[in-house]
Amino acid sequence: MKILSIRQARVGDLIRQTIAELIQRRVKDPRVQGITITGVDVSVDLKVGRIYFCVLDPARKDDALEGLRSAAGFLRHELKKGLHLRAVPSLIFSYDESFDYGSKIDGILDHISKHENHDS
Repeated sequence: MKILSIRQARVGDLIRQTIAELIQRRVKDPRVQGITITGVDVSVDLKVGRIYFCVLDPARKDDALEGLRSAAGFLRHELKKGLHLRAVPSLIFSYDESFDYGSKIDGILDHISKHENHDS
């Protein structure tokens, strides 16, 4: 388990909130529509931020990733204006697989439940 400093956690949370708002209100790229920013991990030296996201339709994840990568320069520029940091971290985007995993588990549980009810 990774231990975060208070500063890393605070900076990560600020970046998550700011990027989520920017994507919703200011990024015009249709590829990023419907994206949810699920978390941000910031390196110890605060130079790299890994941004985790999910989309409602997992088939759109590659398209969404390209849209986010395309918007990375704009997002960093806006972070620099909005957050008072000496250096804004470089942004790396990663699809958050945990939501797909959760949906898969829900589907399995529903299938088991229906199968048990059918056998009763």
